Amino acid sequence: MFESLSTKLTGVFDRLRGRGALTEDDVNEAMREVRVALLEADVALPVVKDFIAKVKERAIGQEVIRSVTPGQQVVKIVHDNLVEVLGEKAEELAINVTPPAILMMLGLQGSGKTTTAAKLAKRLKEVDRKKVLLASLDVYRPAAQEQLAILAEQVGVASLPIRVNQKPVEIAQRALETARLEGYDVLILDTAGRLAIDEAMMAEAAAVRDVAAPHESLLVVDAMTGQDAVNTAKNFEEKVGVTGIILTRIDGDARGGAAISMRAITGRPIKFLGTGEKIDALEVYHPDRLAGRILDMGDVVSFVEKAAATMDQGVAEDMAKKFIAGKSFDFDDMAKQMQQVRKMGGIGGFMGMLPGMNKFKEQVASANVDEGMIKRQEAIISSMTKKERKNADLLNASRKRRIAAGSGVDVADVNRLIKQYMEMQKMMKQLQRLGKAGFMRSMAGMMGGRR
Repeated sequence: MFESLSTKLTGVFDRLRGRGALTEDDVNEAMREVRVALLEADVALPVVKDFIAKVKERAIGQEVIRSVTPGQQVVKIVHDNLVEVLGEKAEELAINVTPPAILMMLGLQGSGKTTTAAKLAKRLKEVDRKKVLLASLDVYRPAAQEQLAILAEQVGVASLPIRVNQKPVEIAQRALETARLEGYDVLILDTAGRLAIDEAMMAEAAAVRDVAAPHESLLVVDAMTGQDAVNTAKNFEEKVGVTGIILTRIDGDARGGAAISMRAITGRPIKFLGTGEKIDALEVYHPDRLAGRILDMGDVVSFVEKAAATMDQGVAEDMAKKFIAGKSFDFDDMAKQMQQVRKMGGIGGFMGMLPGMNKFKEQVASANVDEGMIKRQEAIISSMTKKERKNADLLNASRKRRIAAGSGVDVADVNRLIKQYMEMQKMMKQLQRLGKAGFMRSMAGMMGGRR
C-alpha cells in the first residue's frame, strides 16, 4: 500500500530539494502536485483540502522560503501535517481495567474480522501476557464459530464452547459469565458481519454492546475498499459506537486513501494494521512511522523492533561465538540468515521500512529478489553435502550440476548463490575485528546479505 502515492510524493520533494532557493510559485506548484497525488490515492476531498491549506500556510512563510534548505523544510512541514492527519500518536488498547477487559469486534463480512480477532488474541497473550478468551457470536455464516475455535487453538488461547441454537446476545452473556468465573484477563467477542450495512446487523450489534458494555469496540475494515471503508466506519460509529479501528490488507494493492482519511473523518483512532495473512501479521499503528513510509523516509524503528522480535537470539549468539573464535562463515550460516530474513516477512517485509528504498523497488522487482528466491537458495544449500557446505572450494562444475538438479534450478542460480556467499564471507571477516558486541549490533543490518 502507498507505493504509488509514495513514488509521486518522492518525485515532487526530490525536485524541491534540488533547488537552492524556493519561491512562493514553486511551493504552490508542488502543492498542486501533492493535491493530485492525494486525490488519486483515494484520500477524501475534505481531508485533502484541509491538508494542503495547512501545509501552504506554513510553507510559504519567510522562515521557509529564505532558509538555507527550503526544500527540506517543506518536506518536514508535509511530514508533520501528515502525522497530524494520521493521528499523531499510537493509541493503546483499554485493557488495563478490572478483568475481564471486553473487546467487541465489529465489521462487514469479508473484512478479515475473525482472523483479526485471533491475531489480536495472539498478541495479547504473547506481548501483554494476558489470559484471553475468544467467543464467536456469528450464528449466521456457515462454520464461523468453528473457524474461530480452530484459530484459537492455533494461537494457544481458549474459545467459548459452541452451543447450538443460542442467539448472539445469549452467547455474549455466557461468554461474560465464563470470563469472570474462570479468571480471564481479556474477552474478545467476534460479532457477526454482513455483506453490506443493514439495520438488523446494527440493531444486533447494539444489543450485544448494551449487554457486554465493552471497553473497546474495534471496527475491522478492509483497506482495499478505499472510501467505502471510511463510509463503513462512519455508519458503525453513528449506530453502534466505535472506539478504535483495525485496517486489514494494507499489504495489498490499496491506494492508501482509507488510512489517511479514516482518523480525520471518523474522529476515531486506527489502533492496528493487518499486514498479511499470517497469524502474527498484526502491527501497532504508529502515525509518525507510517508518515515516514509514505514519504519514503523509512521506518527504522519498526525495522529494529521487528528484527529484535523475530531474530533468534540463540542463533545470533552461537554465530557470534563462532566468528570471534576465528572460524569461517559457511553455507550453513548463510542458510540460518536466510531463515531470519523469511521470519521478518522476506525482502518485501522490510524494504519499505528503510529510507529511500522506494527508488529501488523496480530494480529489486526486476532482479526477482523475493521470498521465492530465498526459498530457492535454501533449496540449493540443502542439496549440498555437509563437506560442500563447509568448504566452497569443493564446488567444481560436476558438483554444481548435481546440486542444480537436486534443487530444481539452473547451474547459473548455483553460481549466483556462490558469488553472494563469497561477498558475505568477506563481510564476516571484516566483522570479526569488531568483537562480540560489535558483531551482535551488526547482525540485524546484515540479515539480507549483499546483493
